[in-house]
Amino acid sequence: MTKPWHKHYGDDIPHEVDVGSYRNVVDMLLEAAETYADMRAYASFGGTLTYREIHERARDFAAYLQNRAGIAKGDRVAVMLPNMMAFPIALQGIVRAGGVQVNVNPLYTARELEHQLRDADVETIVVFAGSTPTLAEVIDNTPVKHVIVAQLDDFIGVGIPAAPLAEGLGDTVAMVDAVAAGKELDFAPPEIDGGDLIFLQYTGGTTGLSKGAMLTHSNLVANILQFSAFGGPHIDRGNEVVITAIPMYHIFALMVNTLSYYHFGSTAVLITNPTDMPAFVAEWAKWPVTVFAGVNTLYNGLLHTPGFAELDFSNLRLAVGGGAPVQKAVSDKWKSVTGKHIKEGYGLSETSPVLTMNPFGMQEFLSSIGIPWPSTEISLRDDEGNEVAPGEEGELCARGPQVMKGYWRRDDATAEVTTEDGFFRTGDIAVMDDDGFFRIVDRKKDMILVSGFNVYPNEIEAVVAAMDGVLECACVGVPDDRTGEAVKLFVVKTDPDLSAGDIEAYCRAELTPYKVPKQIEFIEALPKSTVGKILRRELKGR
Repeated sequence: MTKPWHKHYGDDIPHEVDVGSYRNVVDMLLEAAETYADMRAYASFGGTLTYREIHERARDFAAYLQNRAGIAKGDRVAVMLPNMMAFPIALQGIVRAGGVQVNVNPLYTARELEHQLRDADVETIVVFAGSTPTLAEVIDNTPVKHVIVAQLDDFIGVGIPAAPLAEGLGDTVAMVDAVAAGKELDFAPPEIDGGDLIFLQYTGGTTGLSKGAMLTHSNLVANILQFSAFGGPHIDRGNEVVITAIPMYHIFALMVNTLSYYHFGSTAVLITNPTDMPAFVAEWAKWPVTVFAGVNTLYNGLLHTPGFAELDFSNLRLAVGGGAPVQKAVSDKWKSVTGKHIKEGYGLSETSPVLTMNPFGMQEFLSSIGIPWPSTEISLRDDEGNEVAPGEEGELCARGPQVMKGYWRRDDATAEVTTEDGFFRTGDIAVMDDDGFFRIVDRKKDMILVSGFNVYPNEIEAVVAAMDGVLECACVGVPDDRTGEAVKLFVVKTDPDLSAGDIEAYCRAELTPYKVPKQIEFIEALPKSTVGKILRRELKGR
């Protein structure tokens, strides 16, 4: 069926993609390793590995997991790493062994980490040495039996000092030793079908606890092929250099940078700490960068870093924005410096993630999330589930091969977000213009977007409510020049001596930094409905 946005596809973009052209993501990885064997695949701290070297190390790691850690098809393996060379090797080894990768933020607090490891029944974890103190706090409360520790210098050998390991982890294995051991072990590749899980991608939950979106091999194959089809001639296979500064555990960088551009035969330059903007700019200067993917705040940060405007952008052909709305002022400034506008896209963890994007060939900037990718249906619906007319607001619902299988062990939550005709309800309110372009106008959910990361008020409120001296609390998102949105917390206290500093310190011990409230306001009473439900909408704008 022809849709309004199909007129923008032209002759280059097919309406549908053939997801069945690959059995699984492993086949895509093996094809890339063979096609681009001697090309640089990844660069980190000046060290590089070719596609062949990644392939060989991943095979050896898969053999280790299979023979020594007992990983069988479907077993969950947590990966708690920043952007470092160990990440793609761990990922490829896990999926080749048939494992399901559970992506974990290395900055998680002990509480967040414990929930995720327990919920996913993780017995094996690959963890950055610098994150081992957090793991040590909770490991006895989790199913974890095998701890594989990675260092920044692993596989590149450029002399980065090793980070110390926390005590209390029991026996651990260095990742380089695991790979070396696997080299001597046989490996029996399991049969992996498209419907088998590849990732558990955790996202916020209504109870304050995150839930795992079950992403299958077919989901990721679909999104990679959709990216390939939508990009068409704008993707220079075998010649791209993509800066990877968004965390690879985040679904955006996981699909775009780590898998898609690997499939395209690109060199991915890994930025471990993008908050160190001067070092980021210095690394960029070393490479003929052709592609950059980031969130609005990352673009803005680079534009305000001395020396960035003086870089050579003659090779840059594509700048992709996602995770949060791209501000026109930022895109305009980016174009004035680099010559390219930012192409905004839209998606969620539950959709692998991309659903829509602005056409790559479009020269102007639109305050829009673009048009749907091939094989993607978007339907805007009112509260009764009826489709709304163009120009009218409705909840954005999506159906396509990239939409998740459901939430891990949460049939109730899956049912809540699935329509009777199989569409995924995003919770975002959007409008489609007569030209087929979509624009997000509001979020039906109370989710807050901080630098592209989802923050769910229920989680923060549950943490703060456990404090002595707090009667009740509620939080909302407020505009922030640096992070797009920030968390503002309203607190009704019973202890007159309780200060905002006390609450902030408590939150820093319990929450990942981007979830910590930036503003804290004490209030006599929270606005509530007649049935006692806190009305967050009445707190906005205070």
